[in-house]
Amino acid sequence: MHSAAALATAATHEVFNQAQALENYNVFDGNQALQSTLQFNAPGLNTADLQALGARLGSAEMQTHAQLANVHTPQLRSHDRYGNRTDVVEFHPSYHVLMAEATRAGLHGSPWPTFFDAKPGTSTAHLRRAAAFSMFTELEPSMLCPISMTYAVMPALRSNAAIYQDWAPGLCSPHYDPALKLFSQKTGLTMGMGMTEKQGGSDVRANTTQATADGHDAWGQRFTLMGHKWFFSAPMCDAFLVLAQSAAGLSCFFLPRVLPDGSQNHLRIQRLKDKLGNKANASSEVEFVGATAWLVGVEGRGVPQILEMGEMTRLDCSLGTTGLMRQALSIALNHTAQRQAFGKRLIDQPLMRNVLADLALESEAATALSMRLARAFDNSGDSFERLMARVLTPIAKFWICKRGSAFGQEAMECMGGNGYVEEGGLGTMARIYREMPLNSIWEGAGNIMALDLLRALRKGDVAQALAQELAPARGAHAALDRMIDVLPTRVELLANEVQARRLAQDVALAVQAALLLQSAPGVVFGAFCDSRLGGDWGYSFGTLGTGVDFDAIIQRARPR
Repeated sequence: MHSAAALATAATHEVFNQAQALENYNVFDGNQALQSTLQFNAPGLNTADLQALGARLGSAEMQTHAQLANVHTPQLRSHDRYGNRTDVVEFHPSYHVLMAEATRAGLHGSPWPTFFDAKPGTSTAHLRRAAAFSMFTELEPSMLCPISMTYAVMPALRSNAAIYQDWAPGLCSPHYDPALKLFSQKTGLTMGMGMTEKQGGSDVRANTTQATADGHDAWGQRFTLMGHKWFFSAPMCDAFLVLAQSAAGLSCFFLPRVLPDGSQNHLRIQRLKDKLGNKANASSEVEFVGATAWLVGVEGRGVPQILEMGEMTRLDCSLGTTGLMRQALSIALNHTAQRQAFGKRLIDQPLMRNVLADLALESEAATALSMRLARAFDNSGDSFERLMARVLTPIAKFWICKRGSAFGQEAMECMGGNGYVEEGGLGTMARIYREMPLNSIWEGAGNIMALDLLRALRKGDVAQALAQELAPARGAHAALDRMIDVLPTRVELLANEVQARRLAQDVALAVQAALLLQSAPGVVFGAFCDSRLGGDWGYSFGTLGTGVDFDAIIQRARPR
């Protein structure tokens, strides 16, 4: 029998051998891969603002806001207590904190004035914004959809000069204003998009929403819309670009929540989507019941306009997955550096070192490709860079986003059962895993991207631009040389679409390898080529060859 005193002093719940959370660190300072690729793409770039943002994003406070915004999900209030239609979505206060931080960091429309006014070839607005967007995604806050859409609609909005003049200052403002009121009474504005319908999905030409001409006013040709949208993210934005069928065909329209006379537009929020992840973002189904909208661009030319906006959102999908990969890797490295098993730290176990190094290679390759794509956007006035954007957009969206889910699962496995819980900071890994499929599906799933690349490469000038991009890497690695040599032949022989995914994969890997040669240490480039291109690799992460310098790769990837 044990005495009561002995039982009272027994440390049955003493906590030890548990890793301390990765918090209160600088997200930018610890990311050597990001710093290297920024230096490669924009030598001499002043990164002081990114370093300051990195300190804020790594704070425990911001991590808590990201958690709360996802736990306390948006709520639809379609009617008030008296039965009046309101169509309002309520968010947790942490959502608004995150939105304010994102706009203050310039992740929405703010790069465009600098870019539009810059001399050709001198802008770094997209690259800088891309780095910040990727870093912000490391929080996995699930609220960047309206930020991304505000960024993407700005070029298209310029085709209606009157609307652009009125709305651009608010869309580029560093202030966040969630109030539902007239645009001219707000300190900041956000925009969304409404493209897909239940019967069509990615096939927007199947849309049935009808737009009927209703006169002209200060914003141009006005229409009345009747129809629906099956996926309508961020319905509390101030305005939306939507697709509808007019007399001339599928056209693009500007639809504000609040009309110029101060009344609320006839946009009815039917319900919010119950999604696998992305919980803080209010994705909805809506109906237009005589909603008022204005033509943007040429009537009947809605598809080309949506493709232009799609390039921007697809960049953000690549950046988003890149950020999620980086954070999953950082959490795994932080955990394994502290947790002990079988007499030594997990990070010192041979098999774990292989897994961590393999994840680090994947993360750095994603960073290199997504930042290179952002640089192409900065230099869109150059014919070569326009062609590269045409190639890099589908392969980055396809390959980086496709790798995300497997990456998230492997990083979670590094933590064992601790990675599978939803509690506190550990819950970030579970949110990351649920979020990973999103960027692969939204804005065009894998088949759409592979076919888009195939269409691009069948044009001779695009294929020539790709060869020029890969040229600096010739002679650096035999496996890369072999792949570069056969790519043109494969494009010529691809008579049907069955092998389009394989082609997208291999183009992505070749470009990633060529970029790593120029921005990463030799140990990273060599291990990447040996595994991804040379065949010294298995079918899962953690199967790198024995000659890899695991220590150097892991040390480079450590977040602190």
